[in-house]
Amino acid sequence: MLKLPAGYTMRFGGQFENLEAAKARLSIAVPVALALIFVLLFFTFNSLKESVLIFTAIPMSAIGGVLALWLRDMPFSISAGVGFIALFGVAVLNGIVLIAYFNQLEKEGIADVYERVRRGALVRLRPVLMTAAVASLGFLPMAISQGAGAEVQRPLATVVIGGLVTSTLLTLVVLPVLYTMFFYQPRNKKAIGVALLISLWPS
Repeated sequence: MLKLPAGYTMRFGGQFENLEAAKARLSIAVPVALALIFVLLFFTFNSLKESVLIFTAIPMSAIGGVLALWLRDMPFSISAGVGFIALFGVAVLNGIVLIAYFNQLEKEGIADVYERVRRGALVRLRPVLMTAAVASLGFLPMAISQGAGAEVQRPLATVVIGGLVTSTLLTLVVLPVLYTMFFYQPRNKKAIGVALLISLWPS
């Protein structure tokens, strides 16, 4: 360890100092963004249950983002953090598309939860896939870029693409099951276990 004379101190500056300051700002920006997303969801649907349901898309997408960084051997950086914020917004859109259509079917007179989930999952399959595909393809050039600024672009795009893959798959699988569990209490507990098969089984 380097011993300094009395009255001298050591301080890291330059890029390291900027990185630490950016991390501090990011630690505030991410919770604020998550809180704003939840508040907007609550005002949109006026339902705490539905807001929580759609909010589950965020941890689902975070799984894919972290996994994509690990597979590409990339450390967490400021650009990756910004990518997570962008990812959360796109992932929530898929949940909104699905839950909003479930509510529309309920207003149209379909009282049976299983029928709403089955029909809604089938009808909204292509819109959800299209939303994720458009965003993923848009970030693909950034994810494979090698030119100037690639060290900033690659983590951001990697997080968004990886997160959208897992969030889309889990939204189409987990969200219908959670919706069934939240809005219907079956006498037979086995019905919850087969809710996925019922929701995705073709008519």
